[in-house]
Amino acid sequence: MTDMNKLLGQLLGSGAAGGFAGGLAGGLASSVLTSKSGRKLGKSALKLGGVAAVGALAYTAYKRYSDPQQGPSATPPANAPAEVTPAPAGSAFMPASDNHAANEALGLILVRAMIAAARSDGRLDAQESQAIFQRIEALGLGAEEQNILVREMGHPVDVDAIVNSATCPEVAAEIYVASLLAIEVDSAAERAYLSMLAARLQLPPGLVAELEAQVESQRHRV
Repeated sequence: MTDMNKLLGQLLGSGAAGGFAGGLAGGLASSVLTSKSGRKLGKSALKLGGVAAVGALAYTAYKRYSDPQQGPSATPPANAPAEVTPAPAGSAFMPASDNHAANEALGLILVRAMIAAARSDGRLDAQESQAIFQRIEALGLGAEEQNILVREMGHPVDVDAIVNSATCPEVAAEIYVASLLAIEVDSAAERAYLSMLAARLQLPPGLVAELEAQVESQRHRV
C-alpha cells in the first residue's frame, strides 16, 4: 500500500523539493551541488504530517483572508515559531483520517503540483535526471513511494490536469501552497508560472498574498 502522506512529508521535511527545483531549473539536480538554497518546512507544520501540513498552511491563510479583523499575515522574527491552525478533518481542506483513498488522491495532486512548479524554470536533461533519481533514492522512501515519485518525475507536466484537480477553492489553495514549497521564487519564469497558476485556479489576489505569507513564515533554509 502506498503512503502519499509519507512521500509528501519527506519532500517537505528534507528540503528535497528545493533540490528538485534546482535541478529542474536547468542547473544541477541538488541544492547541495548548486548555489541555490533548498527549503524545508519548520517543525510546527511538519509535525502535522505531509498532507495535513499543506492543508494547515492553506487553511490558516484562508481564515486570515476570510476574516479581515485578523489583519494581514506577516513573517515572524527570526527563530520565532509561526502558528498554523490544523485544517478540520473531513473538511474541504483535509479528508477524514480514515478515508485513505481521499488522502492518497490529495497527496498525489500536491506532489504533482510540486513537480510542475519545479519544472517551471527550465528543462530536464539526461544528466540532471540521473542526479535527481539518485537523490530520490536517498530519501528513505518505500519501494512503492519511490516508484511513484520516479514515475511522476518522468511524466510531462500537465498543468491542465493539475488545475482540473482543484475541485473546490480549498484544494486550489493547497495546490498553490504545494507549488510555492517546491521552488525558490527567484526567476521571472517561476513568478510567471505562479501568476498563471493562481489565475487559472481562480485564487483572489488577497488570498494569494496570504498563502505566500504563510508559506514564507514556515520555511527554513537548508
